[in-house]
Amino acid sequence: MGLLPTRPRLLALGEPTHGEDVLLDVRNDLFRQLVEREGYRTIALESDCLMGLLVDDYVTSGAGTLDEVMERGLSHGFGASAANRELVRWMRAYNDGRPVSERLRFAGFDGPLEITGAASPRQALTALHAYLTAWVDADLLPCTTETLDRLLGVGDRWTNSAAMMDPSQSVGQTPQAKQLRLLADDLVALLDTQTPHLIAASSPDAWDRARMYGRTATGLLRYHFWMADTSPSRITRLCALRDSMMAANLLAIAERGPALVHAHNGHLQRDKSTMRMGGRPVEWWSAGAIVSAQLGEGYAVMATALGTIRHHGVRTPPPDTVEGLLYALPEDRYVVDARRLAAIVGDVTPVPRVSPWFGYSPLDPAHLASNDAIVFVKDAPAGQAWWPVA
Repeated sequence: MGLLPTRPRLLALGEPTHGEDVLLDVRNDLFRQLVEREGYRTIALESDCLMGLLVDDYVTSGAGTLDEVMERGLSHGFGASAANRELVRWMRAYNDGRPVSERLRFAGFDGPLEITGAASPRQALTALHAYLTAWVDADLLPCTTETLDRLLGVGDRWTNSAAMMDPSQSVGQTPQAKQLRLLADDLVALLDTQTPHLIAASSPDAWDRARMYGRTATGLLRYHFWMADTSPSRITRLCALRDSMMAANLLAIAERGPALVHAHNGHLQRDKSTMRMGGRPVEWWSAGAIVSAQLGEGYAVMATALGTIRHHGVRTPPPDTVEGLLYALPEDRYVVDARRLAAIVGDVTPVPRVSPWFGYSPLDPAHLASNDAIVFVKDAPAGQAWWPVA
């Protein structure tokens, strides 16, 4: 915290790859210290925001079991991580017997999205509608439950994985989907206009969840719409929409108080994200860039880098890369702030590291100045890898 100009509302800790528990152990240690020394009460992970409600219910009230929430509360296969399991277990133990105001909270801030496609908007839409039905006069609702059910249809039509590569397989631009977008917009508008009544009649937490249902429903319907697009900008737009959904969730989480955020470096950086797909360059603003533009110094970001991941063929980094310069230092793991990094780099103009494994994203020398600090871990133990990378 001493490296930062002010206490951030969101402290973002990135990782250069998924699946290495040594990085998550560092994250867990940091979160415990932030809780015990700095009063942090929330951690947000790059995981499905709807699934994350199961984890939050478990850590705050003990609902369900640890096995259940690890299986059903984390997306992207993250429930298989021993470090993620230890995080959830520790949060539940910390909360046991504490007053509500002191309990730790868990949040997923990713949309219900996978690289193979997107979830149906059914869960988010029906949950939002049910909340409004319980607390708002029926004549203000734009539709009935039966209308939503008819327009949503069979869930499989939304989750057809073939739609990611073949826009013609998507249902996102059907007449039913377009009508659902209008209804979702009306439901969110009703939620907004009834805010004073809803907070008083239900609870701030229930209202906050309803807002998340609204963001997720409209975001998913927008994502499905552009999955059906056939223009050259289709993939760029989908990547941008995912990070936009992440950013909206992070800004809502920031309203609770200070939170630690953990995700891939690419989602949390202040710069644009880039990749190549189908031989074409794809570039979009990351969630971190969107949040930083709105929060200013209320958003702080620490990128993480690894020296070696030998079990994936990522060996000692070349000495003229950022990782190579950091690898030459004597410590096994450390935090490097911008001032120390400048001294380490000296007169060297670092070149980008080329990883032999596609799953590792090296530090980009051009983006160094946009980080508040860099967390460096010299070696990733082979026995801790857990995430299946296809």
